[in-house]
Amino acid sequence: MAIHALTMLGRWDDRSLTSAEIADSLASNPVLVRRILGNLRDAGLVWSTEGRGGGWTLARSPREITLHDAFTAVEEGPVLSRHAHPPSEACAIGRHMEALLEKEFRAAEQAMEERLSRTTIAHLVQEAVTRERELSER
Repeated sequence: MAIHALTMLGRWDDRSLTSAEIADSLASNPVLVRRILGNLRDAGLVWSTEGRGGGWTLARSPREITLHDAFTAVEEGPVLSRHAHPPSEACAIGRHMEALLEKEFRAAEQAMEERLSRTTIAHLVQEAVTRERELSER
């Protein structure tokens, strides 16, 4: 939802969008959208203005905001779930499983972070505009 909202704001970078406008695109509730936008504001990715003509805008250029920025603004903790409770130390597999999985999960999370850091909101805006143009030409 955060990336969708940022991409909308990047597409219409010349004006503010209301949480209701963003919620319509998300087929969601404006209250939920405002919560997400609040997290993005706290991360310095968007800012809001109140009153008539107010709404939400990007705080930085769409070229300067990555998917990783958006992800870390709204998600906490590791991406992949760890053991809810420690396995048995009496088991030859159990006593090593957390360390083995931590190594693999951390490598996967680092790969995801690197990939998300390479894609910007500007890239998604361009891709969406291109797809929309192609769709209208059919």
